[in-house]
Amino acid sequence: APASRQGTPEELKLMVDTAHGLGIIVLMDLVHAHASSNSMDGIAQMDGTDHCYTHGGPKGHHSEWDSKIFHYTKYEVLRFLLSNVKWWIEEYQFDGFRFDGITSMLYHSHGIGKGYTGGYHEYFGPDADIESHIYLMLANDLIHSLCPSAVTVGEDVSGMPTLCRPVEDGGFGFDYRLAMAIPDMFIKLLKEQGDNDWDMGHITHTLTNRRYKEKVVAYCESHDQAIVGDKTLAFWLMDAEMYTGMSLFASPTPSMCVDRGLSLHKCLRLLVLGLGGEGYLNFMGNEFGHPEWIDFPRPENGWSHQHCRRRWDLPADDLLRYKFFEAFDELMQACENRFQWMASEHQYVTIKNNMDKVIAFERGDCILVFNFHPCSSYTDYQIGMGFNEPMRCVLDSDEGRFGGQSRLEHGHANAFFPLHGAQDRPHSVKMYLPSRTCQVLVKDRLLQGGVRVWVSWDFLWERGLGSLADVLIRLQVWKDGKLVPTPPRPFDEEGCLRVDGPDAIFGLEGPDGQPLDCKTAADGLFRVY
Repeated sequence: APASRQGTPEELKLMVDTAHGLGIIVLMDLVHAHASSNSMDGIAQMDGTDHCYTHGGPKGHHSEWDSKIFHYTKYEVLRFLLSNVKWWIEEYQFDGFRFDGITSMLYHSHGIGKGYTGGYHEYFGPDADIESHIYLMLANDLIHSLCPSAVTVGEDVSGMPTLCRPVEDGGFGFDYRLAMAIPDMFIKLLKEQGDNDWDMGHITHTLTNRRYKEKVVAYCESHDQAIVGDKTLAFWLMDAEMYTGMSLFASPTPSMCVDRGLSLHKCLRLLVLGLGGEGYLNFMGNEFGHPEWIDFPRPENGWSHQHCRRRWDLPADDLLRYKFFEAFDELMQACENRFQWMASEHQYVTIKNNMDKVIAFERGDCILVFNFHPCSSYTDYQIGMGFNEPMRCVLDSDEGRFGGQSRLEHGHANAFFPLHGAQDRPHSVKMYLPSRTCQVLVKDRLLQGGVRVWVSWDFLWERGLGSLADVLIRLQVWKDGKLVPTPPRPFDEEGCLRVDGPDAIFGLEGPDGQPLDCKTAADGLFRVY
């Protein structure tokens, strides 16, 4: 939370302004679902009673959290909470909010001890807390009136209908809901089942179980998994070998445990990005397979800061396999940014074969294919599709730059031509599916001409350069799973760089070889499709 422990108000404003300068929007985690029971420092019992800003008696106490519940119909409570929302937007220029724990607000029972199955009687019966519903509608209406581009996200585990519909349509007004069932499902699978027992139908159902026209943010793990009390996704996959088996120098060939962990971690992230919703969340190190949990200083750990941090240095070490996790995440995100499948309404799950452990689906102009089988690879595996045109592989988890075995390079240079129909789809392709790998196929016509890169005058001006003649480009070229050194080269006479293939990773150099870094990448490299 913004507090003096982290810095001054001016430094917080500088952080937000810096993020905006990089094209990043900043959301605040807003806690309006309850208030601290601390009557010495907080607003609980401010006037000496138990019903000043909160409900009195048992109704005003949250038994699970030992906190107080706001009385949302009191005029002063509304002024206090809504002015808080307005203040963060106007004073600090926040771009929106993640509303914490709103399941507790939606129901008189606070959702305690209840399991929601999707029946409307569970949401709109006598347990519905209409006072809280109206407050959330007021808050969202205020936020979007003050800043029409603002983004609000509701943390609701129950799946309340209309949560992400506009207020004028009778909804709560949120832009997104957090898909909280997805990380719970993956942790349950890793805890309780072997790889052969994973149910492909159950996985795809959980990933697609959302209401039409109500957007969700999907994620593999969050605070419920990564903060003390549980393990991160990578830790469940590799456990102690994350300390002993990640060195490329000491172990050039990965152990079976590390190979499994790296392969599945990549597949699960792409699966969630591809099928899980209309937004995607990386949580504090998930992008590079962080090995440990977060644990804040507290009496139980002797006020230790040992785990009160994230090891951002791990993927930066070229001798550790953590770099493969991050490299895949960077290209995975760049691929989605280019082809925008999360923004597409076209989504069709073609295969969820439990025997073969294969999942395949169409999303936008792409086909995403996954083989989760621990040992079986498939040649000429037929996958139905609705596209009557050649498809080309633009991303696969088996590439050498991601720690894979480079078995799928043929598909990057050669298109898959459409065949006769299969799986109730009018057309199909045949593919090679190595075990524990995933691939993204795109319509070949979208890749014609390769990658073209131009440099804007603003870019040159910000770096004190007067001409593109002062700039050289250094491409990353991979062959047989290894990085091939390449000399820097100039832009052509049109000020353009042309690269064959679906993607390009490159660095820029100014006069005397000084790097012109990409400000949003830790290694300073640019990544485009």
